[in-house]
Amino acid sequence: MALENSVFPSRPDSLSLPVEERGEGEGAEEATKAAASAGAFDLSEELGHVVTTETTPSPPPSAKVSRSFQDKLAEREATANQHRKKTPGTEKERGRFGWARTRRKRQRYVEKNGRCNVQHGNMRETYRYLTDIFTTLVDLNWRCSLFVFVMAYAVTWLFFGAIWYLIAYCRGDLDHLEDETWTPCVNNVNGFISAFLFSIETETTIGYGHRVITDQCPVGTMLLLLQAILGSMVNAFMVGCMFVKISQPNKRAETLVFSKHAVISLRDDKLCLMFRVGDLRSSHIVGANMRAKLIKSKQTQEGEFIPLDQTDISVGFETGDDRLFLVSPLVISHEIDVHSPFWDMSQSQLEKEDFEIVVILEGMVEATGMTCQARSSYLTEEVMWGHRFSPMMSLAEGFFDIDYGAFHHTFEVVTPSCSARELSLAAARLDAHLYWSISSRLDEEPTLTNPAAKQPDSGSANSKGGEPTFVVGEMTDIQEQSGLGELNGSVATDQSESEA
Repeated sequence: MALENSVFPSRPDSLSLPVEERGEGEGAEEATKAAASAGAFDLSEELGHVVTTETTPSPPPSAKVSRSFQDKLAEREATANQHRKKTPGTEKERGRFGWARTRRKRQRYVEKNGRCNVQHGNMRETYRYLTDIFTTLVDLNWRCSLFVFVMAYAVTWLFFGAIWYLIAYCRGDLDHLEDETWTPCVNNVNGFISAFLFSIETETTIGYGHRVITDQCPVGTMLLLLQAILGSMVNAFMVGCMFVKISQPNKRAETLVFSKHAVISLRDDKLCLMFRVGDLRSSHIVGANMRAKLIKSKQTQEGEFIPLDQTDISVGFETGDDRLFLVSPLVISHEIDVHSPFWDMSQSQLEKEDFEIVVILEGMVEATGMTCQARSSYLTEEVMWGHRFSPMMSLAEGFFDIDYGAFHHTFEVVTPSCSARELSLAAARLDAHLYWSISSRLDEEPTLTNPAAKQPDSGSANSKGGEPTFVVGEMTDIQEQSGLGELNGSVATDQSESEA
């Protein structure tokens, strides 16, 4: 017991069992022998030490209840700690330079709702925001915009109200409130509150008629002109900011939807990357244009590392298919050809890649004439190999019915798991095999059909009109037969040479 307390003084009570006290002279050796004979050794993996215990012959019921509660508590703690422990036999994935790393979900560059997940920090030239104060106010969130809007009017009202009160105080108007012979600068201004109300009436051009300026105060006349001009500028600036902020087409992009997944399957015997886009509103997007970018880090041949490099993904720019007539949902297709960044990517390699596809739809809102942009993105795990989008258009009586319930639905189709390069090479080898097999058959099947060629004729031996005619399939023309003969490597001979 002394040895146990000296080595492990902070042992949890929940893991302790009753231990019989021994004398110091006997030591831990006797306690160990007694416990070994009784078979009472408790090996704790969490604490990593041996606890020597001795079982009692018949514990009281209260002690049994106490031990069961402690056992449950210890089991609960062990279960909670088991999730935090690392598996000793597992090794972390090693990176390019031998550094340990764990594979985690890629951080999105563009969220599914179109918000760019980028924050600018350590910007020292903040004065540039003030040079374009209008755009700065428009880009603020609604809470800050409303705060600036209220403060702009409140500060100007308070500022000019304080000046009106100062004029009345300096002229002595506040000391002659009951003097009817005194002509004040502003009638019925008897304190700061009344001066503040007069400032509001002046700037907002309300004019209730109770407080008016007199002609005996030239300073007040100049201040009235200044407040009227400055108030008009504040009105124009703040109302313009709020109008532009309200009429921004950002919310129009909420009704432009993209499919949750992108798919890869065959189209016209070619692998294509496809995704679906649709417009929920009946008002159309004029001049809709689609673009796609591949976001993937890369390293150049010189060793330069380029994080989040952007590569164009063609969605029909050369053929004009990127210009959409977005009346009904469309499936945008990217043909994986030799110029595509997915040319060498197979299904197994797709599961190991780490990239992001950003799709951008731009167009003009038909109702307001403002340019709108909708964005979305697809990670590697959101690209489904061997799938195709379900049809969602049906012909009703007098119109076409669009079922948006099937907008995100896909179904599996037979798709080769090889890359587009391997598929192209296989198709080229098949074409070459068919070409040479047909050529070999053409060399074997042609037969002489001219019966006069079998009998030698001395008169026609030296003439060119006695050339034999070959029939291959249904071809009877002499020029076509000679062309096929040249293609197969044969040389047309005259009748005498063929006889020889």
